[in-house]
This record gives sequence, C-alpha cells and structure tokens, in this order.
Amino acid sequence: MERMATVKVANPSIESEFAVYERKRGWAALDLRELWKYRELLYFLTWRDILVRYKQAVLGVSWAILQPFLTMVVFTVVFNKALGIKSPSASVPYPVFSFAGLLPWQFFAGALSRSGVSLVGNANLLTKVYFPRLVIPISAVLAGLVDLAISFLVLIGLMAAYGIAPTWKALLLPLFIVLAFATALAVSLWLSALNVLYRDVQYVIPFLVQLWMFVSPVIYPIDKIPAGPLHTAIALNPMTGVIGGFRWALLGQQFPGGYMWLSSAVVVVLFIGGLFYFKRMERVFADVV
Repeated sequence: MERMATVKVANPSIESEFAVYERKRGWAALDLRELWKYRELLYFLTWRDILVRYKQAVLGVSWAILQPFLTMVVFTVVFNKALGIKSPSASVPYPVFSFAGLLPWQFFAGALSRSGVSLVGNANLLTKVYFPRLVIPISAVLAGLVDLAISFLVLIGLMAAYGIAPTWKALLLPLFIVLAFATALAVSLWLSALNVLYRDVQYVIPFLVQLWMFVSPVIYPIDKIPAGPLHTAIALNPMTGVIGGFRWALLGQQFPGGYMWLSSAVVVVLFIGGLFYFKRMERVFADVV
C-alpha cells in the first residue's frame, strides 16, 4: 500500500514528502476509501477521456451511433438473412435482438480497449505525483458510459419503429448496467496491470476482444447452443449474463436463469482477484512504466 509521509532531511529547516509502501494483508491493503478522497481527480480524468475521444473528430458523437447501428445491419444481413439465425422470440425482430446485445458489448469492448493501455498512456502522471492508481482504469471505463447512453437512445428508437414497448422489467436495467461496468472493470484491472509489465498485451487486446465477441451471445441466443462443454464455456463467460440481462430487461425475453448467476459469480471472482493483483503490482508501476 502507498501513502504519503513527511521526513526530515539533513537541513532541519527543510521538509520533504515522499511515497512509502507498507505491506498489509486482506481488504485493508486495498484501501478503497482512498478513492473517495480523490473523486475530483476521477471526475477530471473521466471528463478528459471523453473530450479527447470526441475532440477534432470528423464524426464526433455520431460514431457512438453509427458503430453499433452499422454492426447491427451487417449482423442482420449476414447472420439473419444469409445464415438463418433468428431471435428466440417471434415478437422481437432480429435487428432489435442483435442491437440489444451490441449495447452492452460495445461498452465492454470499448472499455477494454481504453483501459488496457490507460496506465502506460498516463505514464507522466504515474511517475510524478501520487494518487490511487485505480483511478486511471476506472476513469477509462466510466468514459464509455457516454457512448452507452447514446446507443441506448438509438435502441429506444429502433424498438419504437418495430412497435416494441418496454415493460416494468426496464426499471431493473440499471442493475445490469452496474453488472456490465463491474465486468468491464474486472477484466480491465488485469489487462492494464499486465500491459505495464508486458507491452505486447496492447496488441493482444484487439484480438481478445474480437474473439470474445464470438463466444458471447451477441449474434445468437444461447439457447441455440447444444448442451455440452461449449454451452458450459459460454455460460461461464461473464458477458453472457450481462447480455442476457439486458435483453430480459429491455425486450421482455426469458430471464437468463442459471447462467446469469454463473456469469455473475465469475465476475465477482475476476473483480476481487483483479483488485488484489492490481494493488500488488502498483508499487512497481512508476519504475516500469
């Protein structure tokens, strides 16, 4: 754990501050209360990430609309029309079904892409000033909520165009947004810490995101996967519960059931393990970055 301390130097009239690491065990080593003390820095870094992404951009905010919308069009043409993959409910057209899955997926994929390289990208801050290093990956994930909100408005318009009205289940959508945030942050903690030590992780992240999408029920319903090892592997995917939860809350589809709790348990394990690994490694970030 890192804290600030004041020590006396050779000249009694001069005082100097430096960072001291103390080894602590258990939850005390995380010192999550310190994040609250640096909440203004968290706000600043989040707002900075949002501005940087849209500043001097040709498409600007429109990219948050075009990316999931065009992806949904491609999925509909290739997988629905050409390959015959359909929505599990006849009352929900495939474009709405796929877009509801793309909503949390785009947030997750964007969070991994940004936060995975966030520590290296903020090397000047890590080496010059003390603050909880957790602030950096958290701010990178929080910035993606803006895109999620914009894409959500597109989904509402798409549902209205197909005559699909939300039910009371939509009131529980914030719970699944929190689950999506926790999932993205859990994986980001591992990737951002590993990328400081092994710089080729930044080249692995795009491939990992692409591969991860195909083992997540974005394009297809999980019910179409036959029982067996593959079905179990997809159920263990932490994004399976998130995507299923979004579709249940917004489209009124069947509750994800068993794999929701299985996916959520995986998120908890990844999140707790990621916190401890990140805090353990942050003492070397300034030296290695």
